[in-house]
Amino acid sequence: MNNLLILPILIPMAMGALLILFQRQPRVQRVLSSLTVLALLALSVYLLLFVYQNGIVSLEFGDWPAPFGIVFVADLFSAFMVILSSLIGAICLFFGFFTLSKEREKFYYYPFYLFLMTGVNGAFLTGDLFNLFVFFEVMLIASYILIVFGGTKYQLRESFKYVVINVFGSILFLVAMAYIYGITGTVNMAHLAVRNAELGQSGALQVSAIILLIVFSMKGALFPLYFWLPKSYYGPPSAIAALFGALLTKVGIYAIIRMFTLVFNQDIAFTHTLILIMAGLTMFFGVLGAVSQFDFKRILSYHIISQVGYMVMGLGLFTKTAIAGAVYYIAHHIIVKAALFLFAGVTQRITGTTDLKKMGGLLGTHPLLGWMFFVSAISLAGIPPLSGFFSKFPLILDSLTSGHYIIGAVALIVGLLTLFSMLKIFIYVFWGEQKHSEVQANIKVGSLLLPIVPLVLLTIVLGFAAEPMFTFSLQVADQLLTPSTYIDAVLGE
Repeated sequence: MNNLLILPILIPMAMGALLILFQRQPRVQRVLSSLTVLALLALSVYLLLFVYQNGIVSLEFGDWPAPFGIVFVADLFSAFMVILSSLIGAICLFFGFFTLSKEREKFYYYPFYLFLMTGVNGAFLTGDLFNLFVFFEVMLIASYILIVFGGTKYQLRESFKYVVINVFGSILFLVAMAYIYGITGTVNMAHLAVRNAELGQSGALQVSAIILLIVFSMKGALFPLYFWLPKSYYGPPSAIAALFGALLTKVGIYAIIRMFTLVFNQDIAFTHTLILIMAGLTMFFGVLGAVSQFDFKRILSYHIISQVGYMVMGLGLFTKTAIAGAVYYIAHHIIVKAALFLFAGVTQRITGTTDLKKMGGLLGTHPLLGWMFFVSAISLAGIPPLSGFFSKFPLILDSLTSGHYIIGAVALIVGLLTLFSMLKIFIYVFWGEQKHSEVQANIKVGSLLLPIVPLVLLTIVLGFAAEPMFTFSLQVADQLLTPSTYIDAVLGE
C-alpha cells in the first residue's frame, strides 16, 4: 500500500517523457495530459483519505531503511498539499486548452507542465533534504521553460532574473545541506529532527537553519527576497501565471513550515520571532506594491507576496490555532489566486490589455464574468462568509490573544488594503464606461469561465463549511506540532 506514495511523482514524470514523442500532435498531448491530471487528482484524494484513516505513511526505496535510504512520507499536511497541487494543475491545464495557440502547444508545453507537477508533488512528499533539493530543481527547470513560453523580449528579460535568483538560492541550499550533513551526519528530516534535539540547535546548526530559511524565503517570496516575483509572473500566459501564482510560492512556504515544525524547533524564541517579523514586513510591503499598481496581473502578483505573509505568520505564532489558520489560508489562497489570475486572462482575451486605465464596463457586456470575479475578489480580501474571512480569522484572533498586537494590527490593515486594491480592479475593469469595442463586447467567454467555476464554488464552500475545514486544519496542525509521530513513522521507533 505504501507504494501509493510514488505514484503522484511517477505518473506525471512518465507521461511527461512520453509526451515528448508527440510534440507535433497537440490533440494527442491534450488527451494524454488530461487523463494524467485527472488520474493525479483522483489519486491524491485517495492518498489523503488513506492517510486520514491510517496515519502517516512512509515508503523506503529499495528496502534501504531510514535514515540511510531514500524515504517518501505522506502526513496530513503533505497529502493535503498534493490534492491542492493536483486540483490547480488540472484546472490550469484545461484553461490552457482554450487560450494557448497550437504553435505554443507544440513547443513542449505539456511535457514541461507535467515535469513541473512532478517536482511540486515530489517536494511535498519527500522525507529528506537532498531529494527536496532535487525536486526543487526539477520544478525550477520546468518553470524556467514555462516562464519564457512565448519568447517575448519582456519574458526573456524577466526570466533571466528569475533564473539567477533561483540558481543563487540553489547554491545556498547546497551550502546549508553540506553544513547540516557535516554536523549531524544525516539529511533525513526525521533523523535530523532527532539529531537537532540532541545537539540543541546552536552554533553552525543554527546558522544552517537561517540559511535554509533564506533559501525557502526566496522560493516563497518573503521579505526582503520577493523582488523577482511581480515582473516574472506578469509575462507568461494566464494559464501558466495562474499555476505559478497559486502553487510555486507555496512549495517554499511548505518547506519552511515543514523544517521549522519538525526539525528546527529548539530555539523558537529566536527563529520563530524572526519568521514573525518577516511575515509582518512581507504582508505590509507586498500590499503596498499592490495598492500602487494599475495593472490587473501586477496587482495580483503583489498580492501573492502580501498573502504568503499570512501563511508564515501562523508559523511564527507557533500555536495550534495559528498553524491551523495557516493551513486553512494556504488552501484558500491557492484556490482563489488561481481563479483571479485566470479571470485576468479572460478579461485580457476580451479587451487585449491588462492595463486598468484602458478597461471598463465589462459588467455590462459580460455580467457572469464580472460577478464571478467579484466573489473571488472579496474572498481574497477576507469578506465573510467566504473562505478568506474564516482562514484569516484564527490567525488574527490568535495574534491578539497571545499578545502579538503589532502583527495582528498589520494583518488587519493589510486586509483593508487588499480589499481596496481588489475593488480598484472591479471598478476599473467591470464598472463605469465601456472602453472596449462592440466587436470585443460580443466575444464569448463561456468556455473560458467553465474551468474557473469549480474554483469559485470551492471558495464559497470553504467559507460555508468553515467548521469542518477548520477542524481538519486543527488535525493537520496537531500532527505538525507533534513531530514524534512523523519521526516514529519514518524511523520506526
